[in-house]
Amino acid sequence: MSEKDLPLARDLDLLARLLADTIREQTGASTADQIDAIRDLAIRFVEGTDASAGAQLAKSLSTLDLPHAVALVRAFSYFSHLSNIAEDLHRNRRRRAYQLKGSEAQRGSIADVIGRLTEREVKPTEILNLLSDTLVAPVLTAHPTEVKRKTILDCHRAVAALLTERDRLPMTPDELRANQEALERVLLTLWQTREIRTFKLTVQDEIENGSAYFRNTFLHVLPRLYLELEDKLAALSGKEVQLPNFMHVGSWIGGDRDGNPFVTGDVLRYAVSRQSGVALDYYYQQCQKLENELSMSARIVQVDQALQQLADQFSDEGSKKGEEPYRMAVSHIRARIFATASHIGTFHHALHDVARADAYQNAQELAADLALIANSLKAHGAGKLAGGRLRRLQRAVSVFGFHLAPIDMRQNSGIHDKVIAELFEKAGLEDYLKLDEASRRVVLLRELASPRPLICPYVEYSELVQKELDIYRAAEEMQSRYGEAVLPNYIISNCESVSDILEVAVLMNEVGVIQLAPVVVAKINVIPLFETIPDLRGASKIMSELFAIPQWRQIVGGRGNVQEVMLGYSDSNKDGGYLTSNWELYKAEQDLVKVFDANGIKMRLFHGRGGTVGRGGGPAYDAVLAQPAGSVNGQIRVTEQGEVIAAKFSDREVGHRNLEILLAATLEASLPGNAAVAVDDAAHHALVERLSSCAYRAYRDLVYATPDFVTYFREATPIGEIPSLNIGSRPAARKATNSIADLRAIPWVFSWSQCRLMLPGWYGFGTAVAEYLAEAGDEGLATLRQLYRDWPFFKGTMSNMEMVLAKSDIAIAARYTELVQDQDLAKRIFGRIKAEWHRSVDAVLAITEHSALLGDNPTLARSLDNRLPYLDPLNHLQVELLKRMRAGDDSEDVAHAVHLTINGIAAGLRNSG
Repeated sequence: MSEKDLPLARDLDLLARLLADTIREQTGASTADQIDAIRDLAIRFVEGTDASAGAQLAKSLSTLDLPHAVALVRAFSYFSHLSNIAEDLHRNRRRRAYQLKGSEAQRGSIADVIGRLTEREVKPTEILNLLSDTLVAPVLTAHPTEVKRKTILDCHRAVAALLTERDRLPMTPDELRANQEALERVLLTLWQTREIRTFKLTVQDEIENGSAYFRNTFLHVLPRLYLELEDKLAALSGKEVQLPNFMHVGSWIGGDRDGNPFVTGDVLRYAVSRQSGVALDYYYQQCQKLENELSMSARIVQVDQALQQLADQFSDEGSKKGEEPYRMAVSHIRARIFATASHIGTFHHALHDVARADAYQNAQELAADLALIANSLKAHGAGKLAGGRLRRLQRAVSVFGFHLAPIDMRQNSGIHDKVIAELFEKAGLEDYLKLDEASRRVVLLRELASPRPLICPYVEYSELVQKELDIYRAAEEMQSRYGEAVLPNYIISNCESVSDILEVAVLMNEVGVIQLAPVVVAKINVIPLFETIPDLRGASKIMSELFAIPQWRQIVGGRGNVQEVMLGYSDSNKDGGYLTSNWELYKAEQDLVKVFDANGIKMRLFHGRGGTVGRGGGPAYDAVLAQPAGSVNGQIRVTEQGEVIAAKFSDREVGHRNLEILLAATLEASLPGNAAVAVDDAAHHALVERLSSCAYRAYRDLVYATPDFVTYFREATPIGEIPSLNIGSRPAARKATNSIADLRAIPWVFSWSQCRLMLPGWYGFGTAVAEYLAEAGDEGLATLRQLYRDWPFFKGTMSNMEMVLAKSDIAIAARYTELVQDQDLAKRIFGRIKAEWHRSVDAVLAITEHSALLGDNPTLARSLDNRLPYLDPLNHLQVELLKRMRAGDDSEDVAHAVHLTINGIAAGLRNSG
């Protein structure tokens, strides 16, 4: 281990020792000794220092009784969790070390990207011009791949804080002892806390869990990121810089009802009011602190008239702040925040009552009051005070408003079809479902322009229609109360036609959110989501036909001439495998750029990326830079899903870094100098098209054309046990069928991750490369190596696949075949998978010229090495427990133990869903 990684080794040793001591105290010496012995075996097995370790490990695990198996699963799961915490803190430590040394700015930092742009002679004014028309937004979703409870995450944060304290501060022996005792208490709490929920999450639970990341991270970190960028640009330009709000954090939680019957109009109303409560609570707390800081006396400083007038509005007659106008002014602001919160926010605890005051009508009024304070401070030489907490609070109010996070609404196009059809039927209009596409467009545009309501208050509609209409009414109510920014987007999943888009416009027209007459009203973006491979191939045609409709051009004009398109990474992968999914997405983006440019409309792409590579995951910086030329252009939104949210945003420093990376990549990809590289040409497109076609055939032949493949999948993975894990409110499948097509992409990928095959992240690539090289030989291999070196798209695709293959383990995956009842079927299908795995590993190593997987990523390789001794035994135990469960032992204890293994494996893999 290198010297720079010694602090990580120290933290890992400390946590392992303290956890081992806790387990020994709680379970007794025999159980603890058994856990220690298996851990030592696993380490020797992973390190390759003992040839017999693998056989001994398998034998030891297969003979464990249930209580010892549960204890071991819990121990190894916690070792994995604690390793992750130590790894994250080590990344923070290394960043600080670089900064303290004055080393070059880290790749992906604001300083680095500004330096790169300056080297290319990009002027500060060009950066400012770009940011004036930019939107960068990570969007939190409630997709269910986070298996850790909030209680457990809170304990993890406590461990991280205590380790950071040890790292940052020189400690006396007494302080070190107190710190260690605090760590021991947290680990004891973890050991005595149930890791897995005993209940299924509700949407309200998901809303609360999502809001916690705003309270803990975003409200603190995002304003600082704005200020850092402003200061760097001010230093470059030599004048003060005030940036617009170009970056925010969005949410789907409470608005995404695609396949989730529990999202209703009332749930949407609750989501908005709960988020408002979090924002206003934060502003209230910051004003309390600001009030304590701004103690300036009117006998010493001369405040301006506007500030004094604000102070004079403070109505607490018993106040002792008479000669402290800033405290009086902030007290009045706090009173108004309290009144506002009482009116529009939902709280889980009460704010302290304050003097009576009128509520703010909107966030702009609060921002204006804070500006009065800042201007007055600057006027009497206290600008430094205005540049601290007050400046951060001003930016927070500007970015988060009274709504905290813009919520996206989402629904499947098939539901819209049914709603429109019933509305037409009850109104005595056409039989909508029997109309062809051209006829549907005609009648929808007619309704969009008609002053006559389509919905009649005297008609009784079906439960489905009533529920959907209430969502639209809730949207109008929330926009009226909180402003349009609270619900700016409506996403149509499974969008296959222009009429799918017009249907939403008609329904929004019924509540006044979109109108064509008497004036154009467009209070929401209507966003098509293209997910499947056929949808991606048809996306540019649909958008071209949509832009040819004058009425739609009016609506887009009402949205600043910006049209957003969402691209899904999950279903295209489930349709055609990893390489084809990535290539079809790339081509779709290129075609869309041409359509938008031809129509003079600004395109914003929303990337529906998941956590694992099979669902579009991987390093965000490289992913943004790998987009086709012209597709970013200052406009990008990206989903953050499942366990990735906790990994990226539980820790403030890590959260700051991840937001910074997304912003830096967007700037670099959007400004001159990032045109398509020379290899992004027709000849190389044809080569990737050839590889993609071959990989697609291989993938489809296995997954969709192989008899009984579904049986193999359902028996050789824990797909049947995942739905009962209580990790989300959404059902695991769209329909109650045995079809892979109807299975949601998340459990599809999650299941393959659990058995360590990661099949959706690589299958088909090895065959494609082998067939190509059989014809093209050494010259073909040289071409592929050139693409890897010079083309960001191809390099990113290869790097992500290499990461997935490094996390896979074909020997462990082989153990899962023991779960398949028909062993001939198991051998036949797993034999094909194993052969393709070897072909894919060989192809990746040949193209990257690495001697081993992750040859150019020692940090990730080290991280995996730290986790594998805990991860591998969990897989072996999962197989043993699944055998018992499927053999008829349906006890709650066995089911719980299986779920614990799923939890632990997900923790060890990190991006697993």
